[in-house]
Amino acid sequence: MQVTVLGAGSMGHGIAQVSAMAGYDVVLRDIEDDLVEKGLEGIRKNLQGGVDRDKLTADEMDATLERIEGMTDLADAVVDADLVIEAVPEDMDLKKDVLSDVEAETGEETVIASNTSSLSVTEMASALESPERVVGLHFFNPPHLMDLVEIVIAEQTDDRTEELAVEYVREIEKEDVVVRDSAGFATSRLGLVTGLEAIRMVEEGVASPADIDEAMKLGYGYPMGPIELGDHVGLDVRLHIAEHLREELGERFKPPQALRRKVRAGNLGKKSGEGFYVWEDGERVGMSGEWGADE
Repeated sequence: MQVTVLGAGSMGHGIAQVSAMAGYDVVLRDIEDDLVEKGLEGIRKNLQGGVDRDKLTADEMDATLERIEGMTDLADAVVDADLVIEAVPEDMDLKKDVLSDVEAETGEETVIASNTSSLSVTEMASALESPERVVGLHFFNPPHLMDLVEIVIAEQTDDRTEELAVEYVREIEKEDVVVRDSAGFATSRLGLVTGLEAIRMVEEGVASPADIDEAMKLGYGYPMGPIELGDHVGLDVRLHIAEHLREELGERFKPPQALRRKVRAGNLGKKSGEGFYVWEDGERVGMSGEWGADE
């Protein structure tokens, strides 16, 4: 089976990586060559880290890389795909356009999936002539480390599409949960509530970002604290999702002012070098603002 991933950012190249590691032939597509190369370099870096930690062998790394092809032409990228997964920015109009373009270039057997974390898969599917082949595959960041994939069943998704999605998730050795399409699905609703409340606690001076994150890791078994996770995901993305869920579900998802200020200042988290933490070369080196550089 061939898997095509649209979007070579942190989510897209991570999805491409785990697909190739499972033995699938993979095409990683983005709109510019340098974006594709940056995604491929991210995969190489992740795999080399696995080799360095004895999680996989050099031969396994090489075999994985050989299964991945990067390109920019959409038609060439999807023409032979059995499964296409879009991992483009969280914008409904953009996702509808991408899925419609994919439908125009693929046969009716190709399953089309969205990696959206909160937008309506049912609404996306409505833009297609064959909406029954659309499904949500919500991966978690970073995909090569996180075990869960949330499979989101749109109103139009047929049994064959759901079955292929479940089979794919299990073949890439991830754990699946199947949910019906609703605002924020299951995980984004619950995760965002925790993340927003953690930011409010920082805003109120209850504790530092590092202490809040450490408390959730030690007390509740979180692999990553909710504030650090926000920096990883992107504070602009977190704000966008919060605004969407506020519109759909009410004021309990109202974004804290501290989050708005970070985004307005361009402090978006790991990708910009500063969010609630300070980042250098992808590593957390301190805390931002009044909490100072030391943790």
